[in-house]
Parts: sequence; structure tokens; C-alpha cells
Amino acid sequence: MNSPADSAAVRRANLSLVLRHLAANGPCARTDIATATGLVHASVTALVADLTRRGLVEEVGASASGGRGRPRRLLRLVDQRVRIVAAHVTWQGIRLMTAGLVGEPADAGQAGHPGPLGPPEAMADAIAAAVEEAVSPSPGVHLGRLVIAMAGPVTTGRAPAPTRGIGWHAPTLTALVTERSPGLPCPVEVVNDADLAALAEHHALHPHETNTPHTVAYIKSDSGVGGALLINGRIHQGSHGLAGELAHVPVSPDGPRCRCGNHGCLTAYVSTHAVLAAAGLGRDTVPQGVDTALAEFTRRLHAAETRALAALEQAGHALGAAIQSIVGLTDAEEVILGGHLADWTPWLSPGIDARLSPRRAVFPTLPVTITPGPLGPQAALHGALRTGRDRILADPAVVPSHPTHPVSSGTE
Repeated sequence: MNSPADSAAVRRANLSLVLRHLAANGPCARTDIATATGLVHASVTALVADLTRRGLVEEVGASASGGRGRPRRLLRLVDQRVRIVAAHVTWQGIRLMTAGLVGEPADAGQAGHPGPLGPPEAMADAIAAAVEEAVSPSPGVHLGRLVIAMAGPVTTGRAPAPTRGIGWHAPTLTALVTERSPGLPCPVEVVNDADLAALAEHHALHPHETNTPHTVAYIKSDSGVGGALLINGRIHQGSHGLAGELAHVPVSPDGPRCRCGNHGCLTAYVSTHAVLAAAGLGRDTVPQGVDTALAEFTRRLHAAETRALAALEQAGHALGAAIQSIVGLTDAEEVILGGHLADWTPWLSPGIDARLSPRRAVFPTLPVTITPGPLGPQAALHGALRTGRDRILADPAVVPSHPTHPVSSGTE
């Protein structure tokens, strides 16, 4: 005999099954849901009534039944019933975005923070204040989740926060932000920004989730270098949340000394600051800031200036060495380049190809696709919104009943 807990778990799973089908295929009728999910029609009717009571589903008209019966009533998700909040904490500041279950995301502003190397309490204060400023309660809207994308390593286990002022301990930062946000009635989740960007870029490149690569590596470069590993479309975090962290993968034992203590780390060649310095556009040369230097670097690339091209040739060889190691270890089918690497792909490709050509010669039937990501600097925010949305679709029962939403009759 099933326990009440088992029955509740089965019902939650079935609610998710129905809601996910509507998210992917709506508007559609109850009979369509029953056919696609394998649930009996009576169960679908009861589950739709539950989702309607929570304000997650609504009827939007009817379609011909194809026979002599009455027209079928069509169902769809209610976009604005649930709102997801995403915060991307970069080295420079905090950017926010919100979205419903099916609609387009909306920019929610930006804010400053005390710096990425300070105590977690100060960062939590800044995040909580930025979210409170950007998000105001709306009648009938359930705030589903706050997902925070953090630049830098993010650990997830019981280990203490990373030392030397680099990185974040997700449980600690989650608790601190929650404590400082008493008016935020939703769960808080902290994830590495490269993991979330990889998830978003992967789904942007493979939107239909059919014939997608089994194993995908992601590498990005902006103020620093980050990476992620996706297996079957899901983030693989490893034992401590650090799988895919590529910044300090050694690519040249005789390379420059890195702040981590090693020599020739990938970040010393492909980070934004490293590339700009190699092109003669470092902080001393362009004191106006990184954005000005990047604009000038782009101009020089398109003008085919020798030093700019050499900077990316060197970066391409370093990146190729890192990709060679990643592919050898993970057997990845696709490597997605994000951040500035996506924009620089045409100039990085010769160096990458030079490093990968020996492998391709030995394993000609095991190609590795190098693909620039299409989402640009907003990739992590899109990934955070997708993660929050997936949490609701996985467990619609966390959304309370909508006090003013009518319940449909459930007939076709």
C-alpha cells in the first residue's frame, strides 16, 4: 500500500508532466495531453483543475474535435502568474532580469557591489538591496525563485568558502541573501555564471532538444575565464561544484606565472586583460577602461593590424591546447565559446585548428565542433531564468492557489 508521501510525490510528478507538456506544446486540449503523457483522461482533468486553481493554466478558446463531438477546449500556461528573478554578479556589478513562464525576459536594472574579493556578507547586502530595488510585489503574481549567477568558482559541498578571496560557497551566500531579504517570499539559489551561461547557450543552439550532443564543454572569457561541462543537457558540477573550471588549466609549463602559483594557465592567454595587454592595449596604454580598449582592439582586428592578430593567434593556440585536454578527458562532441571568445572566433580558429589537427588526423570519425555562442553577455542571465523556470515546471505544487482564479468545468 502506498504511503501518503508516495501518493503526494506521484501527484507532483504528474502535475509536472502536464505542465511541461503545455509549456512545450500549448495551446492544446486535455485529450492531447492524455495521449502524449499516457495519463488517463480523468487524471488529466483533475490535474488541469489543480493547475488552473493555482493560476498556472487557463482556457483560451476551442478547436474542432474532428468528429461530431463538441469543440475541444484549449489550454495554455499563464505567463505572468509566476515571475522568476535572475541576478548576474560580475566583477564589475550586478545586472538583473525577470521573466514569466513563457514570455520574453525583461531587463530589471543594475547595481554596484563592494567588489568580488570582499567578505560574503557585504556581497549579500548588495545583492539583497539590488533585488529589493528591482522587484516589487504585484497582485496575483507568485515570485517563484531568485537565481544568482556568480562570477568565479562556486563550491556547493560542506567545504568552507574558497580561500585567498577567490570564489564563493553557495550554501553560505544563499543563506546570507535569504536572511537579508525578509520580503522576498521565494527560494534563493546561487550558481556559477559559466554553468548557467553554458546551459543557455546550449539550448539556444539546440532549441528542440533532439539529436543534441551528449557531452558539451563551454569556455568563456570576459573579466576572467570560466568554463562548464554539460552532460545530456544538464550541468555537471562534479564533487564540489567546480567541474569545468578551466581558468587555471595549464597550457604551457614555461608560460607566465599566474596568481594561483602555477605557470602558463589558460587565463594568462585568453582573459580579456591578457589579450588586450598582448595587443598593446593594457591598462597603462588605455587608462580610459576596458570598454574603450575593447573597442579599439576590435577596430584593429578588422584592420588586420599585426599585433592584434598576433594576440589572438597566441590565445587561439592556448585555447586549442586546453580544448585538446578537455576533449581527451571528457570526449566532448561540441565546445561552445562564450563571452568575448564568441566574437573573436574567426581569429582564434587558426590557432585552435593547429592544436587540434593531430587529434583529428588520428580520430577522423570523432569530430569536435567549435561553436561561438549566440547570446553574448546576457547568457548567464538567460541561464538563470531557465533554471528558475525549470524549478517551477518540475514542482508546480509550490505555487499556491490563486484566490481569484476560476476553476474550469474540465469538459471538452
